[in-house]
Amino acid sequence: MENLLTVSSGPHVREPGSSKDLMWWVVVALLFPTAASVYFFGIHALVMVVFLSLVSVAAEAVFQRLGKQPVTVSDGSAVITGMLLALVIPPHFPLWMGAIGAVFAVIIVKGFFGGLGFNIFNPALAARAMLLASWPVAMTAWVKPFDAITTPTPLYLAKIGEAVPGYWEMFIGARGGSLGETSALMILIGAGILFWKKVISWPAPTAYIGTVALFSFLLGKDPLFQILAGGLLFGAFFMATDYVTTPISEKGRFIFGVGCGILTVLIRFFGGFPEGVNYSILIMNMLVPIIDRYARPRFFGEKKLWQKK
Repeated sequence: MENLLTVSSGPHVREPGSSKDLMWWVVVALLFPTAASVYFFGIHALVMVVFLSLVSVAAEAVFQRLGKQPVTVSDGSAVITGMLLALVIPPHFPLWMGAIGAVFAVIIVKGFFGGLGFNIFNPALAARAMLLASWPVAMTAWVKPFDAITTPTPLYLAKIGEAVPGYWEMFIGARGGSLGETSALMILIGAGILFWKKVISWPAPTAYIGTVALFSFLLGKDPLFQILAGGLLFGAFFMATDYVTTPISEKGRFIFGVGCGILTVLIRFFGGFPEGVNYSILIMNMLVPIIDRYARPRFFGEKKLWQKK
């Protein structure tokens, strides 16, 4: 009886709707960076997003049927995984490689850990890391918007001291990069919808972006360029706000965002890669249990860990 009266720390649903509703609102929000990718990079972008979404749904359905589990593809989580993966890979990435990434995300990263709610890592980012390790050339084959001419990303151009696109070009999305990360405008519109529908909260993305801006300024870099040039905005609003792989408390999410920001700066400025969003979020995913342990809300009268005898 005592266990039945014990309330775990959040998150608890306080608004009308369900997790299924929240998932489909994420899909709606992702349509905006998807639209930008189609405008700048052509119909192949739409094919990639639709194809990887279908592969993710099919992989989840097959895995659950083989495991004699309830098929839950209608909750939208597999669609989100497919869309997110498509939006964090280069515009002309081969479909068959993307399909391998989608299957890896759904079955290995999520399914083998118990399914939705039990995975440690963000499935799309883990799959992207796997694809980068497996096919590094294909995963760094960036092209200019409106044509198929190979071009480096702004962060790489800055790292080697070459001329970079202007703020306006980066804001609207006329630059090289992954499908969904180039248009800050469309990312912000999508994020605005998620905030409006209370799908995401402010601590993680605000702390993430703010930390990158602060340390960029302290290290003599251009904060606005660092915000617009890479995958920071997309990662902050669509990856660092994932319910499953981020802390449960507002304080914990803020700490998570700060950690992501520090790691991103370290990788960008002192590492071998020009971009650090992918790995920073994955590393912080591993630290979520520790953050939750020390940052979760305490019950009334509960002592802190170091105060217990």
